[in-house]
Amino acid sequence: MNAVILAVTVMLALSLMRVNVVLALFLGALTGGLSGGLDIHETITAFSEGLGGGAGIALSYAMLGAFAVAISRSGVPEWMAGKIIKKVKSDARTNGRNSLKYGVFVMVLLMAFASQNLVPVHIAFIPVLIPPLLSAFSAMNIDRRQIACLLTFGLTATYMLVPVGFGNIYLMQILGGNLQKNGLDIDLSLMPSAMMIPVSGMFLGLLFALFVSYRKPRSYHVEQSQLVQDEEVTLNKASVVSVVLAVASALGIQLSTGSMALGAATGFIIMILGRVVCWREADDVFAQGLRMMAACGFIMISAAGFAEVLRTTGDIPVLVNMVENLVGGSQPLAAFMMLLVGLLITMGIGSSFSTVPIIATLYVPLAMALGFSPLATAALVGTAGGLGDAGSPASDSTIGPTAGLNADGQHDHIRDSVLPTFLHYNLPMIIFGWIAAMVL
Repeated sequence: MNAVILAVTVMLALSLMRVNVVLALFLGALTGGLSGGLDIHETITAFSEGLGGGAGIALSYAMLGAFAVAISRSGVPEWMAGKIIKKVKSDARTNGRNSLKYGVFVMVLLMAFASQNLVPVHIAFIPVLIPPLLSAFSAMNIDRRQIACLLTFGLTATYMLVPVGFGNIYLMQILGGNLQKNGLDIDLSLMPSAMMIPVSGMFLGLLFALFVSYRKPRSYHVEQSQLVQDEEVTLNKASVVSVVLAVASALGIQLSTGSMALGAATGFIIMILGRVVCWREADDVFAQGLRMMAACGFIMISAAGFAEVLRTTGDIPVLVNMVENLVGGSQPLAAFMMLLVGLLITMGIGSSFSTVPIIATLYVPLAMALGFSPLATAALVGTAGGLGDAGSPASDSTIGPTAGLNADGQHDHIRDSVLPTFLHYNLPMIIFGWIAAMVL
């Protein structure tokens, strides 16, 4: 069996059996390396060399965790949650709870949209804003899988369709740039048009998740004292000013330097100088943030090692060659197989941004040889790269939502983030990506 298929299958199977994701990634990489012709030493070496690729992201996650805990000390997120809880109790008497719930859905979705372009902080907002709102979600009996689907949709659909912020990087620089680099003559302004049909499939999946799959109320344990505490939070004006200044500075530093870690560290320092966090307690606050995001950081580090093993085996181009030999000149079959292979690769690597440069080199010549139009080729490569970003255990599009929703230990990464997003986004994207390849 191809090493890529075997490694991803082992990793996903172990994750579904509740094996820790980090261990599942390591064992999957070990299986893939050995089956791909590497010996145990070469596999471990490749995995170790790849770990460095995830270290920067892990450091950013750690800094974000510390920054999030510092902001929570200001009382601003709790004050926001308290306002929502009061509104929940008021609407319970006037039968207006559904309107409030949908208002929360819209708010979460808009925050996720803005994190990709308007205020391009990616997942940085999740550990800051979501944990304090968990008691409000529980008061409304919201199934957190709905929130996970909303967050993941906002994180992924936006960069796949809107050419601003991260969308500009994905659509214009990565997707369009790699298409042209591999010999496809296409206008970069057409990238959003190529992705419109696949993203519409994701949107239908989101609607199905919200109004069909997870529409029923779900109860979570929440201390009654916590609900009262959230309602009674009062704001200190100096703390609010410090929070606003810290967030603005963190955003400005990130945008100017491209470093999420430096931005979060700057925000944390400002919170100390503004006395939101006492200097003597700064170490404890930082350690608390590290603990909150440690699992996410280790997953990203392990995912980088896993991806490096897959590349080292050389079985990724072999997998694509298998597809070319299998389809026998059939466009419909070729489109389906290319999307399926893209799903497997991205599920393992965990990043569409890293997958596109790999598959574009192989897919563009194949698509041109089979007679796909430039727009259809762009849709195939863009969709194949995006497939798996929503639904991969190692993707920040699922790790980020879990980091926020599991702050109280009641949201499972695999069953409550990975499986819901995989079922509601990847399956529709395969169908609608195939349609796009056939009609464009």
